[in-house]
Amino acid sequence: MSLLYEWLENAVRNRSASGGTGHALIYHDTYLSWRGLLHRVERRSHELAAMGIRSGDWVGLMVGNDPELVVLALALSKLEAVVTPIDPTTGGRDLDMILEAVPLRAIVTRPNAIDPLAAPSGTLRIHHAPQAPRVKPEIKYRISGTLLSCSLYSCAAPKVDAESAPEVVLFTLDSGGDPKAVLRGRAQLQGIADTLAAGFSVGISSNVLCSAPLFDCQGFDFGLLASLPNQATLYLDDGTAAPRMAKLLFDYAIDLFAATPRDFAALSHVTNAKSLRQHGTRLVCSGVPLPASVARGCRERFGVPVLRTYLSTETGPAAADLSGDAPDTVGMHLPGVEIRIATSDGAPLGSGISGPIWVRSQGVATQFLPEIPVRGSQVAVGRGLLDGWLRTGDVGYFDHDRRLHLSHREDDLVRVDRRAVALGEIESCLEGLSQVKAAQAHVEYDDAGSTHIVVRVTPGGRCQPDKMLDHCAKQLAPHKVPRRIEIAE
Repeated sequence: MSLLYEWLENAVRNRSASGGTGHALIYHDTYLSWRGLLHRVERRSHELAAMGIRSGDWVGLMVGNDPELVVLALALSKLEAVVTPIDPTTGGRDLDMILEAVPLRAIVTRPNAIDPLAAPSGTLRIHHAPQAPRVKPEIKYRISGTLLSCSLYSCAAPKVDAESAPEVVLFTLDSGGDPKAVLRGRAQLQGIADTLAAGFSVGISSNVLCSAPLFDCQGFDFGLLASLPNQATLYLDDGTAAPRMAKLLFDYAIDLFAATPRDFAALSHVTNAKSLRQHGTRLVCSGVPLPASVARGCRERFGVPVLRTYLSTETGPAAADLSGDAPDTVGMHLPGVEIRIATSDGAPLGSGISGPIWVRSQGVATQFLPEIPVRGSQVAVGRGLLDGWLRTGDVGYFDHDRRLHLSHREDDLVRVDRRAVALGEIESCLEGLSQVKAAQAHVEYDDAGSTHIVVRVTPGGRCQPDKMLDHCAKQLAPHKVPRRIEIAE
């Protein structure tokens, strides 16, 4: 069995020895005790095994924040299959590239979902020969008691290093804008769990609220990996309504809640929100910069600061401003994590000098798919390791108090509502139009914590911004479509 299931068994055993089981998972009107969760996982694991899922199989979970996603992940962990959460809204080119890089034995999808391997935006061919047929499912099952479907495919598991075989795979974007699978083995999962427990004081009596998607590193790390190994109660939500989130924070005495600046901006405007000072709630923010007005508004509204955090899919949580006194920084390194500023070839830089950020910890991933050949002696951004140090692709510097400041990226990746976006992909989309001579994309941040993509176009003919936006909407995922297009003189 894999580590996720071991954590569940340990929780049930320890809770039983202490005279009670407590709640493991709460979602709207669903309350699961630790024993109840274990019972569901056992039943689901038997069902998946009967479908033909075996140890070592990679299984995609294209499901939103729902208790069934947690149950399925734990059931796959018991079977020693590889848990692969995927954004259920992924489609088109990105989905084709994900499945080409990571052939999956099975994919669990929501009701009425299109067959992922037959996406209308493109024909996926697992074999690269021109005559290879479109991959079709061997068989399709309905998961009992749900509306979810599980499609099995005749695909072999990817070849990876056997000594550090993955148990969980999360997706992000490579420096070139293509989907990249980040492989997390037992060591990485345990390292991230230990860092969260020590850095944010998560324990058996803690309550963790997760509204971020579990396919995202923020939701997976600050949700599942913060609660399960520490036997804390996980409150799962979709985070769609700020008043509801504010009520949950107070009513359930939440100890840890991670969200984006946009979420906290909405929370700061909830007029009937109650103070969280007596609970000592830790509000954690990651992603795009936190506007000072949002940080100030949340502190006035809830009585506790918003703690900026630095994390990524490749490293897990790495740094945090645990005091909340320096919202313009991401604080200092978390327990078990080392951070340094160094040149592109790993040579350390002095304090106050800006440069690439390197991270080393037990939680840092060491394997990525698809594999890309190393060119010369250069350490690849977001992939290359040097004596255990990962070159993250972020650029920043340390101040005199050793607090980390973020400035920009080495590549053109940006974050838009938790999702990574490559600006070059948007520019290429527009430059494919005959009337566009050149396009340059950049991001704008507003006081509401939102990120907007703006493209400045140099025309080569008659350019109409509305038609260009329509073209982007047809070719790109919704979160990649620019907010506006400006025509250069």
